[in-house]
Parts: sequence; C-alpha cells; structure tokens
Amino acid sequence: MAKMTPLAKGLVTLIILGGTAAAGWHLGLKEIVQGKADQPAAPAASTTPATPSNASNKTPETAAATPANTAKPAAPVAAGGPLGGAGNPLKVSIVSFHGYAPALLANGKALKTQPGSLFAQNGVSVEFVIQDDIPTLSTIFESKTAHCAWRTSDFWAQEQPNLRNAGLDGRAIMAVDNTQGADAIIARNPAITRVEDLADHSIALLQFTPSDGMTIDAIENSSLTARKKQSVRYVYINAEEGTAGVRAALESGNVDAAALWDPDLSLALKNIPGAHVVYSTKTATNLIYDVIVCDSRVLSEPANEAAFQGFVAGWMAGVDAARKAPDEAVDALVRTEEFFALLAKDQGRGFVKGLFDNLVWTGLEDNARLFGLAGGTNHYERVYRRFDGIYRKAGALANPNSPVIAPQESVDLRFVRNLLAKSQAAQQAAAKPEFTFTEQERQQVAKQEPTVTKPVIVSFASGSAELTKRAQKTIDDEMVPFIENNGSAYFDISGNSDSTGSREANMRISRARAQAVVDYLVTQWEFDRARFAVTGNGPDKPLCNESAPQAENLSLEDCRAMNRTTRAAVLRR
Repeated sequence: MAKMTPLAKGLVTLIILGGTAAAGWHLGLKEIVQGKADQPAAPAASTTPATPSNASNKTPETAAATPANTAKPAAPVAAGGPLGGAGNPLKVSIVSFHGYAPALLANGKALKTQPGSLFAQNGVSVEFVIQDDIPTLSTIFESKTAHCAWRTSDFWAQEQPNLRNAGLDGRAIMAVDNTQGADAIIARNPAITRVEDLADHSIALLQFTPSDGMTIDAIENSSLTARKKQSVRYVYINAEEGTAGVRAALESGNVDAAALWDPDLSLALKNIPGAHVVYSTKTATNLIYDVIVCDSRVLSEPANEAAFQGFVAGWMAGVDAARKAPDEAVDALVRTEEFFALLAKDQGRGFVKGLFDNLVWTGLEDNARLFGLAGGTNHYERVYRRFDGIYRKAGALANPNSPVIAPQESVDLRFVRNLLAKSQAAQQAAAKPEFTFTEQERQQVAKQEPTVTKPVIVSFASGSAELTKRAQKTIDDEMVPFIENNGSAYFDISGNSDSTGSREANMRISRARAQAVVDYLVTQWEFDRARFAVTGNGPDKPLCNESAPQAENLSLEDCRAMNRTTRAAVLRR
C-alpha cells in the first residue's frame, strides 16, 4: 500500500479506538474550522462531511461586491489535446463514498481510465481526484484541479449562489445516486418512535448538512405545535469531530437522538444498544441526491461535448455493471480508496457491500424519472427549491442577499436526454412507478404508529365535503409535495374536527372530507389509490387541547382551527 495519508492515519486511529471510520472524512476540516470559525459551515453529501459554505477566496463581504451574473472567460483547452483525450483527461473531484463505486468500476477499478474499461469504450479518458477535505467549487474550478465535482442537490442549491458571487457558475449534468436509507434520524430511547416524539428532546447533528435539512424538513412537516417545534433542541457537533462526534453524543447519552449518514449510520445502528430508526430516506426517498456539477465555462465549449457525453454514458454503464456485480463494485472501492480498504479490513467486505442496500445508484431510467423527463414530477427541482429556502432561512449562505436561482438554471440535461432518446428500454422503465403499492400491505403497515403526521388546513364550506378551488390549491401546495417527498410510504389521510357540535355529525363529515381529499389526489395527481387509508377522526384526535389553548400560546379559535385539519400520516414500509 502507498504511504498513508493523514486521512488513512486518522481512520486507523478511529478504528483502534472503536470509533467510526466515517469521521475520517472530517479530518480535513480542521484548518478551516480553526481559521474561519466565524463563518458558517455548509452542507456536505449525505454520506460525507460538512464544508464551509464560503471557504473560497472571497469572504461574504467581497463576494457580495461581485456581480452575481458576471461570468469569467471560458477556460482554455489544455495543451495535452482535446478534453477527454489521454493527454487531457476529464478530471472529476469526488470523496471517499460508496455512491461513486459504479464510476470507479467503469474506470477499470482505478482513478485513471484503464484500457478496455467502460469509460475507454465510450471514448473518454477520466481522472478521479479524491478530495476528502471538500474544497468549494470556486476553489476547484479556479485552480483547475477538476472540471467537475460531486455535490448533493441540497448542497448545490446552497453553493451555486456562492459560486456566482465568485464570478463563476456550474451545472449539474446527472444524478449518480439517491440515498434511500443512508440518512436517518435515530434514537436509543424506546419512547422516541416518531418525529413528533422529538419534542422536548435533543438531537445531535452536523449543521447545514443534508442531515440538518432532513431534520428541519421533518420537524416543519410534523403535527407539532409551533411551541413544541421550538422545544426540539438541536445540538450541533463541531465539524472537526464530524459524524464520530454525533454518534458519540448519542452513545454517551448526552443527547436523545442523532441524525447520521452511512457508513456511520450503519455502524451506530449495529453497535449502540437500542438504537433504532425514527425517520429516514428509506421513507423520504425523494429527498437527497448526489449530482455531478461541472464548470459552465468548460461545458459551454462545443469541442468538449463529446467528452461529457462519453463521461455520462460511461457512468451509466458503470451503474449497470455495479448492479450486476456488487462484489466487483466493492473491489473497485477497496482498490482505489484507502478509506474503504481500511473499512473493509476492520468491518469486512460484507459490511461495505451492505451499504449499497441504503442507496440507489441512479442509472439512465432513474435520471429520467427524478428530473421529470418521463412526464412525472421533477423531484430535482422540487428538492433544489425546497432546500434553497431551508438553508437561506438557517443562515447558511455566504451572502444571504444572493438572488434566488431558478432550478432550471442549475442543470444541463442534454447528455442524459441524448442517451434517453436512444434507449427505448430506459424510457419505458422511467415511465413506470418506482414503487408498487397494495391494499394488503397498506393494511399491515397501518398497524404501526405513523412516522410523522402533517396537518393541512383544507377549507370546506360549513357542513360540506366538496373541495373548493382554494382547497384544491392548498392540497397542491402543501400536501402533494409531502407525499412526493415520501416516495415509498403509504398514508393515512384523516379528517378531523374541533369539539363543537354533534360528535356523530363530526365523525361523518370528517370522513367524507378525507375521502374527498383522497379522490382528488388520485384523480388529479394520479397517485395510486392503494397508498391511502381514509379515516374520520371527528374530535377524537385533537392536536391542541381546547380546554387549555394557552399552553400552546394559542387562542381558543386558533386551537380549534388546528384541530380542524386534514392530516397526512406517513406509514412506512
């Protein structure tokens, strides 16, 4: 083995001490944390560490002085020949993460393209640059260290305004993985089984990471009152400690819950007695994606189009190969990255292979589905827009006054579109639902307590169960995105009333109203009817105690309005 890097040495130390190997990803943040403690950290990939949102050559003050739409001159073609040739490989910055195993496999189990590999067969030479300290995109692009770099879709929504403030820009050209279980809120207290149980409890996490965004999204969409939401105590672990610090806080009992990602998540569930999942991307399947973002200057050069097309085609071929031979994907990781060599040695190759179960390597049909190219919802745009709002509100942007960027301006899908146009099989696969639902399975999962319940005030005329245009818009804006976000879940749609009036009448009208909402979701949004249970609770399940509304800092009328809600309760598989 080559001389060990500081990362590898850190992992060995952590393994000896019994800590998680995932924390090694954060060791490169020490200089940033110590040198720029006054700047907020930015989010990292669902399985990688946080990095400062403004750790570029510009402070927030100087960044704000740069015109947001001023682009720098196009990057010159290197002297080694055309981009993607042997003398001028397409360079891509990645971190040590199992979501990128298909690309390493496609490169011949190497960081540089090997003869006969899938990338070579697609006419492109690729060099992967592992940067576990996670430089900002402006640093990567300005230094020409790489032409492209990984980002999560939520991270990208936060970093693109910073990139534009630096006089640069980029575009996501494809999605490479979708976490489906690799990010989760976990607890060891058996009393915490749903998101609402986090009220009056503490949760450890890394700020401005997808774990943070996932937690904020879950709390905001819960049925907790405003006061109860404020009672959730966020314990932000120092970035230098990383996910090891998050796990240690839960293991020591210093916090009640933790938000983690793989492999640290799997290690925590394996080693902490009583640790269990409260909410995860196994349910919120349309929340966290890894994408490849490329320098707009390089993308805009017509001469480079063939290289990018070959790169996307080669990666998609790598996805197919990795799915067929996951052991070969493990081998590609172990051969190219010290992180996984050490993790496999300590935990076994079976543990590394097991991590694959918690994410989807997104092939061509998955890209078509999540980008809305198959006619359905564009989940990428929804997530980009949602997290832009979350992180702006949380103060994560280097320049909070940066203009909002339309999601369409953050992608360049021509390479995925070109491949899709040539593959009828991918088109047909993308048009099919990602998950199937049955009434029998719904009845089984309905026996469990809902993971999280979102209340939505759908207005009806007095004594009526007919949806008004205003009610339909409320469903469109507030309920549909929640259902789409939780892509694998079943739902209990319930009608609820306050305590006034006849209980019998309230029970009858509340069920009729819940049925009207489900009918609308099925007919107008084409959701599978088997996903929905219909319940009329009447006044039996109040969210606010009408006899003591002041306990929630509410007036009696506001308390009653909160109880008069249609609720979408997530029933996880």
